[in-house]
Amino acid sequence: MSDKAASVSGTDPIITMRKVEKHYAKFHALRDIDLDVRRGEVIAIIGPSGSGKSTLIRCINRLETISSGEIVVDGTKVEDGKSLARVRAEVGMVFQQFNLFPHMSVLRNVAIAPMRVRGMPKAEAEKRARQLLERVGLSPQVDKYPEQLSGGQQQRVAIARALAMEPLVLLFDEPTSALDPEMVGEVLDVIQSLAATGVTMLVVTHEMGFARRVADRVVFMEAGQIIEQGSPDDLFDNPKTDRARAFLSAIMHGAA
Repeated sequence: MSDKAASVSGTDPIITMRKVEKHYAKFHALRDIDLDVRRGEVIAIIGPSGSGKSTLIRCINRLETISSGEIVVDGTKVEDGKSLARVRAEVGMVFQQFNLFPHMSVLRNVAIAPMRVRGMPKAEAEKRARQLLERVGLSPQVDKYPEQLSGGQQQRVAIARALAMEPLVLLFDEPTSALDPEMVGEVLDVIQSLAATGVTMLVVTHEMGFARRVADRVVFMEAGQIIEQGSPDDLFDNPKTDRARAFLSAIMHGAA
């Protein structure tokens, strides 16, 4: 166990999911999900396409409503009303597509949410935005518009925008899947640097090397279920289930 993993192992969960089910008509997307996420923990969620990975994290901030079960974030049950607004203010999300405002500058894209949601003064929000853009390596781009940036740069803006709300938890939904291969590394490097600062993160990813290098725990999903979970070394080197073993073998041979 890494030093960081050891430091979070004794803390109370910041996210608790119990008996979570999700149906889309007859399609059973999530099945009996039980998951605890501890403060400061980085969890990589892996598995084949259609296994429920993205649905799971989208349920945490109720971008998808669950059919049954319970999700609690930092002591607040995720449900409609004021509690949902509270949860969404504390849970940042970075999507596959960058979802930046095309008519706003990079600086404005990052500063706008703290101003509108938290009532932060413009000068303070823009100062914070500049600091975050420097953190993700984009200081020279602050006055540009999204269409003037590469995909990797746009995704780094999206990460800075999520951080601007000072969230308790960051959710990443396959953050590199829409990028050209040469841009993947620059985004993963930013996420890795965040992991080192103790930000609680759940990352849905197909990048196995990244998952092994950065995560404290890896969760393997199949057909809407958590099939297996453990430390990166345990799961990648000694998977306990046949399905995880077959998936990782196929990935290693470029067939999955």
